[in-house]
Amino acid sequence: MQSNNPVFSRAEGFNGQHAHGHANQTYVGNDPAQWNIAQGGYAGQGGQGEYGYAAPPVAQRPMTIDSVVQKTGISLGVVIVTAVITWIMTPAIDSTSALNSIYLAAMVGAGAAFILSMVNSFKRVISPALVLAFCAAEGIALGALSKMFDAQFGDGIVTNAVMGTFAAFAGTLAAYKFLNIKVGDKFRVFVVAAMFGMVGLGLLEMVLRMFGAGMGLFGFGTLGMITAVVGLVLGIFMLILDFDFVEQGIAAGLEERESWRAAFAMTVSLVWIYTNLLRLLAIFSQD
Repeated sequence: MQSNNPVFSRAEGFNGQHAHGHANQTYVGNDPAQWNIAQGGYAGQGGQGEYGYAAPPVAQRPMTIDSVVQKTGISLGVVIVTAVITWIMTPAIDSTSALNSIYLAAMVGAGAAFILSMVNSFKRVISPALVLAFCAAEGIALGALSKMFDAQFGDGIVTNAVMGTFAAFAGTLAAYKFLNIKVGDKFRVFVVAAMFGMVGLGLLEMVLRMFGAGMGLFGFGTLGMITAVVGLVLGIFMLILDFDFVEQGIAAGLEERESWRAAFAMTVSLVWIYTNLLRLLAIFSQD
């Protein structure tokens, strides 16, 4: 089963294929430098050991639910800690200059997160360092954005958005498991196309605002409410794709390193849900 999700399409196991042709075991490859020279007297140099035959590749631990949960917890922890630090370190919003500095932090963090998300999405060999760098950049953006929303709307809007995001995660996971949701190819194509469509609209709106011609697609009016609801529903669909691909990856015996790819994807989905829920709560809190 082929994946249309750019995050998971870089890993064989997420496409319904057994990693390197094995269901429960993956290998480091054919590079002699990666072979374990301590096993059976293998030298690892030139592909032959002291007994005159090539050393077999070393088995790697497979990805498991525990490893995915662990890596996802680390990723979300970096996002939360960085967001809290950004909130604390940025000045109180009591002047235009303070607001501008926080807005700049949000834009810089969002820009860095977007670039790193593209790199992580299309990188064939997942890099834990780049995933954590993405999480740190996303945390800066979310910390600054949340502080601006809290200053403008108050009423515990940030706390409610955080609680709502984790409730959405728990509810989606429960529905996926207990309702035995099956993900088809048409659903995958629709969700990924809609996701890129929303990203494209966001970039278009940003460019139009630079020229003073914004359409309010991501504002606090009627159009903003529509896009927030659509974005929230899309975030739920993205989580369903994440759960499905993780399940397939584990069944395919993908190596444990790919847990970082799964953690990155779920972090993206949760951030997507949080930002849309935060905007939706802001719209409803207006007089």
